[in-house]
Amino acid sequence: MKEFDRNTLAEFNGQNGKEIYIAHKGKIYNVTGSKMWAGGLHMKRHHAGLDLSADIEAAPHGEEVFDRYPQIGTLSEKKEPETQIPAILASLLERYPFLERHPHPMTVHFPIVFFLSAVFFDILYLFYGTDSFASTGLYCLIGGTLFMPVAMLTGLLTWWLNYLAKPIRAVVIKIVLSCILLVLACGTLLWKIAAPGIMDTPDIARVVYIAVILSFVPIVSVIGWLGATLTFPIEKK
Repeated sequence: MKEFDRNTLAEFNGQNGKEIYIAHKGKIYNVTGSKMWAGGLHMKRHHAGLDLSADIEAAPHGEEVFDRYPQIGTLSEKKEPETQIPAILASLLERYPFLERHPHPMTVHFPIVFFLSAVFFDILYLFYGTDSFASTGLYCLIGGTLFMPVAMLTGLLTWWLNYLAKPIRAVVIKIVLSCILLVLACGTLLWKIAAPGIMDTPDIARVVYIAVILSFVPIVSVIGWLGATLTFPIEKK
């Protein structure tokens, strides 16, 4: 049987007429004939051309499903230079495989919710002038700013481990927008701490502050949307 490294396996992703191969526990299977893998995508989230050993562990079926498909090779355990990771991290991922994919989807929810909540409570303060709304908006802004670096780091780790840090368009846009959002959040937080009454005076400063806060909504929405399309790609009709 032919031995595949991860880069060679990635070529058989079902795109542009390529056959559809997936790896599980060191074995490479040809699932080209399966309707469940049409176009190299299974259940709108699992991509062909990858080692899906961790994914199968969380699937509603067991590994007996591979009895239906021919094994056409084995997956080389040797790491390519661009994907080589420190031994301690490799050992950790082998022991806890969920760390390879799950930390980013989990941590990214925190800054999304905090930033949108900060906008929501600041708007409520504008309409009602209740101090508790202003305080809650500030706390949410702090929460979003603190969790943003965590979400970004786990995202970069996931990109490196699962996509070989390749310049995928959606990922590149997410990185750029995340950096912009972090800068805006830090600047807005410092501004609000330095001038806690910024929203009480009807001048240009308040207009600029509100404009920056409102910009969180489209930025967060685009970041979230692109992340969703990576997890659940949109099927082409």
